[in-house]
Amino acid sequence: MKLITLDDFIDTYFKAIQRGSKFFFSKFTFNKEGRTKSAFNNTASISSNFWSIPKVVERWNLLISGDKNIGYIQFLTDDFLKDKTNLRLLSLGSGICNPEIELAKNNTIFKEVVCLDIADNLLQKAAKKAAKNGLTNIKFIAKNIDDFEFKENDFDVIFFKASLHHFDKIDSLLSGSIQKVLKPDGLLIINEFVGATRHQFSKTQITAINEALKSIPKKFRTRFKSKQHKNKYRGVGVLRMIIADPSECVDSESIIPAIHKHYNTLIERPYGNNLLMSTLRDISHHFYELDTEKEQVLNNLFALEDKYLKENQSDFVFGIYQNKK
Repeated sequence: MKLITLDDFIDTYFKAIQRGSKFFFSKFTFNKEGRTKSAFNNTASISSNFWSIPKVVERWNLLISGDKNIGYIQFLTDDFLKDKTNLRLLSLGSGICNPEIELAKNNTIFKEVVCLDIADNLLQKAAKKAAKNGLTNIKFIAKNIDDFEFKENDFDVIFFKASLHHFDKIDSLLSGSIQKVLKPDGLLIINEFVGATRHQFSKTQITAINEALKSIPKKFRTRFKSKQHKNKYRGVGVLRMIIADPSECVDSESIIPAIHKHYNTLIERPYGNNLLMSTLRDISHHFYELDTEKEQVLNNLFALEDKYLKENQSDFVFGIYQNKK
């Protein structure tokens, strides 16, 4: 593992520009939970996120549902769970709860949706949105998972949406409290980063990321809120990962092996991002709206990633698994 890299200093500088001094100084605390909360408590749209690029989302939809216009939530409700009723779902690390609110709207399928997260301000925003939608089958609990009392066989579905990779000791978690709270035939549903722990990517992956970055014309490589260009990816150091958010990808590479060990696979759809995530970081804003040239740039990136994925495991996976208990 790399303790520190040049990109740590570069990214920290641009993070301070993009998210402000208050966010930057929130990292200077010895309280691990406080640093983790600060990573999620900032709700302003002031960064350049690759997951906000419509064409990238269409790619994910196609790889997950088979239709570029159908996301994984619609796939769940209109396809996989369409014949189910009165389910109780627990979402751990639910954040702003947008997918959970969409699931709760299907009140025939879901009798109750329970959202658990330590970021209380995000749950407050979610509660207001749920109220505006007239939802009475969803509730919000601001607690650490370690402080939540799990009851045996209490839920039909456990849902992790970009949150499981924030948990440590994945094997023990999935075979312990998660398997306990889930009914014997219950479902574990994930939409997750399952790649290298602490983003310690291999030399092969870093080389491929830089190849992808070089394929982008320079005019589309200016960083968000800056005139500086992004020219090279060097990887991230473990020290910055821990300082920024001690929970970030703390045991992520154990997710898929642990799930395969303790659950039966019903559906597993890898959808990449091995190159896209790091390549488009801080330059995604160029591709929110497309013309012919920008669309071709993205198509070239997709082709490079598809080539990489032929010989390497996907960093992101959507999966539906059944309890072996």
